Order: sequence, then structure tokens, then C-alpha cells
Amino acid sequence: MDIAALTETYPIVADIAAAKEVMWVNPDYGQESDLMGLTQADLFDAAARFDRFGAYMAVAFPETAVTGGILESPLHKLDQMKSAITEREHYVLPGDLYLKADNELPISGSIKSRGGIYEVLKFAESVAIKHGLITYMDDYAHFNDPEFHDLFSQYGIAVGSTGNLGLSIGIVAAKLGFKTTVHMSSDAKAWKKNLLREKGVNVVEYAGNFTEAITAGREQAALDPTVYFIDDEGSRDLFLGYGVAAIRLQKQLKDMGIKVDAEHPLFVYLPAGVGGSPSGVTFGLKQILGPNAHAIFAEPTHIPSVLLGMVTGLNDQISVYDIGLDGVTEADGLAVGRPSRLAGRVMKTLLQGIATFDDSRVMAYTAQLRDTEGYKVEPSATAGFAALQQAQPYLGTQYPMQNATHIVWSTGGMLVPESEHERNYAIGEALLNQ
Repeated sequence: MDIAALTETYPIVADIAAAKEVMWVNPDYGQESDLMGLTQADLFDAAARFDRFGAYMAVAFPETAVTGGILESPLHKLDQMKSAITEREHYVLPGDLYLKADNELPISGSIKSRGGIYEVLKFAESVAIKHGLITYMDDYAHFNDPEFHDLFSQYGIAVGSTGNLGLSIGIVAAKLGFKTTVHMSSDAKAWKKNLLREKGVNVVEYAGNFTEAITAGREQAALDPTVYFIDDEGSRDLFLGYGVAAIRLQKQLKDMGIKVDAEHPLFVYLPAGVGGSPSGVTFGLKQILGPNAHAIFAEPTHIPSVLLGMVTGLNDQISVYDIGLDGVTEADGLAVGRPSRLAGRVMKTLLQGIATFDDSRVMAYTAQLRDTEGYKVEPSATAGFAALQQAQPYLGTQYPMQNATHIVWSTGGMLVPESEHERNYAIGEALLNQ
């Protein structure tokens, strides 16, 4: 990789390689889109599949019974957090600030529940229909019956993960009866590996990074025709599972009386690792809420894979390790050196921009969110607050901000052990008190 040539062509690469905080505004934003065949109809098909499986989820995971087995998270208004962060960081934030609390999603407590669980359910449905155990019009609660479990035990599901996707897929796939293997990188927290093993999942650990884990997992799965590999670097089903969030968000916004139009723009700030989940959500936002919904990604300065891929146009053909970054971050869920094959291509005209952040920011935000609003999340889940602050100077010149709605997407944290929460809080409080 000729870094000097890249830097000459794309000067921002020098700052990226130096692990500096940057705010990149996408020059192609709003132009004609190449969505690689993805459509609004695909989103509604995915939403309908989630609905069909509601009866199963309510039985297999009783914590979802109150919502009829539908996985969804609340939207919290953050008046106290808004006051605290804008005062500390010395900027004005016109409009209202909300938290999309995917850290409260049932089962795995992360945004990965949306895509990971969806793809597992879709595969289970296809296997059950192929073997004549179910029709589309049947009661899907039967997926909890022993004969379904026996059938699925003849198949395997595998995935490569830094943690949260593995949790989402592992918990549900094992519950259905699939022989489940999660290939986990060195970045994955020990408690996530231990929890998966408790659920009966085979965890394969790697000393290397996410790319090593997912590549090895993909190669091993290819040797066994009974194993279905869920590919975080390019799965359309993962992408669409994430996109369903926009359909649900549209209803939440309507119920809360929040308008989204030219005079009331919506800005959504999403943490990005491999890029699949924020890209899926962004695709959904554009399909469902239209041109007045704008998404901005947030990535660690030491591993901004989606940013590097989109800036250079190389997408998954370049890794942050190619430009000398070490990939080390407290935001372990974002520790992915090479982006999704889908993310950069579909986001080429749909994404407003990307901000990078120093780890000290997310640690401080984690403590501040707990202090002001009482919410416990993992550090990567607060990355959107960094993008929020960095984007305002640009957004203020482009949009009528006085009626804006800002949503920081909190991507995980419910299953984090209390000892981890306390460790993160102590680090964050020390930073706030500096």
C-alpha cells in the first residue's frame, strides 16, 4: 500500500494515520444512490419475518413476552446530558437530544441483536420450511418444539465477532438447537466469551484481530455444507435486520410528536466498527424517513476502518493496519480494522459524514451519561456524543437547526458485568474531574 500516494491524493489520510480526531464530510452525500439491489420492499419483508417469529421469541425468551416477542428499544430524551456535555465542551446544541437505547434491547442488550438475531431466524425458517415442519401461515411458537430443536441440531451456525454480534447470534442459535461456533478476536472481552460458553456455544479464540477471526471462521465453515456462516463483512440479511430499526423508529417519533421534515431535520449519530449495523440503520432511515434524516458515524481514532475505506474509495480493500494504526481502543465493539464489503458502497451517497474520537471521550461520556441520566452503557455505545459535538459547526451552516432532533444511538451495555461498569465509570469520572 503506497501511503504517500494516498496521502497526496487524500490529505485527510495523514491525520487519520496520525490518530488525530477528524470530521469528514462526505462529498458524495445526497447524490444518486447505488443501493446494490437493496430496496424498501426488502426492509418490509424483514420486518414481516420478525413479526412472524414474535410468537416463538415470546415463548423462548420470556423477557420479550411483554412486547409480543418483538425486539425493540426505547427512545429517551436527554435534557440533563445535553446541558452537561454542551457546558463541558463549550458548544451550543439547538434542538432536542435523545438516546436510542439499544443497550436495552432484550436478549443481548446491543444493536447486534437486530441483525444477528434476524439472520439466525431467517436461516431457521428456511431450514424448517425445506423439511416441511412449518408454513408461513403457521404459529411460529412451534419453533420451540423438540422436533424443531432436533432438526436444527443437524446444522451449524458460525460467525466471527469482537463480542456483541457473537452474543446475539450465539444465544439465539444455541437456543434453537443449532451447533453454534463463534470465532472471537483478541479484542473480545473475557466475560463475553464466558457467557457464550455458558449458553452452550463453542468459542474459538484468536490471538489476532477481527480480520483473522472472521477469515478463519469463514474458511472453516466452507469445509462443512451443514454449517451456515454469518458474514459480518458482507451479509445482506444482517444489513436488513438492522434496517428494520428505522420502521420502528418512525412509529416512536410519531407517537412522541417529533416531526421530520425540511424545517425539522433529524440527525442520527451511530458508532461504527465493521460498519454493517450503522449502515443498515442509515439505509433504513433514508428509505423510511426520507431525505431529511441524516446519519453521521463515529469511530475510534486508532481504528477508523469505515472512514479510511470511504475516504480512499477502497472500502474493504484497505485496512487501518495498512497505514500504521495499532487498532487498540477501549471501544472494543468497534475494534475492526477492515470495513464491511457493503457498508462503504451503499453509504457512498447516503452517509453525511464520519467523526473520529479519542478513547478519553467515550470513557468520559460513559460516566457522564450515568451521572446525568442514570443509564449504564459500554464505552463504544457513547461514541455518538463525540460525533454530535464535532458535527455541529458544519451542520449549523447547512440546516435550520433550531427545530432539529438529535439521536445518539447507544449500541450496547445491558449484559456488561457490574465490575466492568464500575471500572469504566471510575476511568470516566477521573477524566470528568480533570
